[in-house]
Amino acid sequence: MELEDQWWKGQLAADMYQELRYKELKLPSFKGQSPQLNFRRYFADLIAIVSNRFRLCPAARHLAVYLLDLFMDRYDVTVQQLHMVSLSCLLLASKFEDREDRVPKLETLNSLGCMSSMNLVLTKQGLLHMELLLLETFQWNLYLPTAAHFIEYYLSIAVHEGDLHDGWPMTCLEKTKLYMAKYADYFLEVSLQDHVFLCFAPSLVAAACVAASRLILHLSPTWPPRLQCLTGYTWENLVPCAEKLLIAHDSDVKEANKQKCQQPSQQPPQQQQQQQQGQAVYHSSSQAASVAQYLHRPSMQYAQQAPQPGLALNHRSASYLSHSSSLQAPNVGNAQAITASLDPKSNIPNRAYQVSMHYTCAAPCFDR
Repeated sequence: MELEDQWWKGQLAADMYQELRYKELKLPSFKGQSPQLNFRRYFADLIAIVSNRFRLCPAARHLAVYLLDLFMDRYDVTVQQLHMVSLSCLLLASKFEDREDRVPKLETLNSLGCMSSMNLVLTKQGLLHMELLLLETFQWNLYLPTAAHFIEYYLSIAVHEGDLHDGWPMTCLEKTKLYMAKYADYFLEVSLQDHVFLCFAPSLVAAACVAASRLILHLSPTWPPRLQCLTGYTWENLVPCAEKLLIAHDSDVKEANKQKCQQPSQQPPQQQQQQQQGQAVYHSSSQAASVAQYLHRPSMQYAQQAPQPGLALNHRSASYLSHSSSLQAPNVGNAQAITASLDPKSNIPNRAYQVSMHYTCAAPCFDR
């Protein structure tokens, strides 16, 4: 077990990383010319929901969405056919990236509530035909690096005992690493939500997820030399991508606060009191800072605000994708039923990346 936990320290991990960096240089170009590009968010969410249902690894989920992006970019496919294409991409990606026992079975897929809501019945012949078409489209090459393939390697040194939290030494390194992993997973899923992230190299997106997580957690320096050396990216290289990630986080925080204000009247008094006590424990000064302002100052310290439990403490990978208000498309049935039948969670807004928005820090306050 010790060797498995420390695999990234060996020469094998370094060789694998260099090979991935080499492969990403040869990735197919994404032109964003699909007539159905407006439906891309809907089908990316569908893939994320089904992959969560079968507990597929992040690499399989990200590869599936990437395959869908490339296929939509090359073919004019109807919305109804895109359901079959999306699920076929997920099946191919899961067979390539995940364990065999986790690959979704045809009977299980057809039994999902979302399938009946979409009036879609998958057949063995239909799936085989679509998988063959996909494989021929990509010339039988599914070795396509995504941000999910790089994130674990970067997380291996994302937190160090010499890092400072709000200018103070950390007293619990393992707790900080736990928060780092949760936030990195969150930002990784955010990167799936918009095709704008396809203009960045996958390794850069992964590095930006780590940098954004360190900013949220108030770790300094924000982008230490060890991460710059490992990733090959400077802070200036990461700013454009990290900015989009942080604005999306700000949108989620505002939506969570909005829903939180609407729910207290429906909660038992005892639960409300527990939440107030939890807020008091983590309470600190709150101060808003524009994204553009602090992104260009990686070494500065930021005022802290009470954490959002839905965003950090109880976060599960892709939990924000499981019930999206943007899952609405014509001729696809009741899209809301997709999420209600699988894993009902809180809604998230359809993000618009506006630089003029303001970012409010929401990070856990570690015990000192």
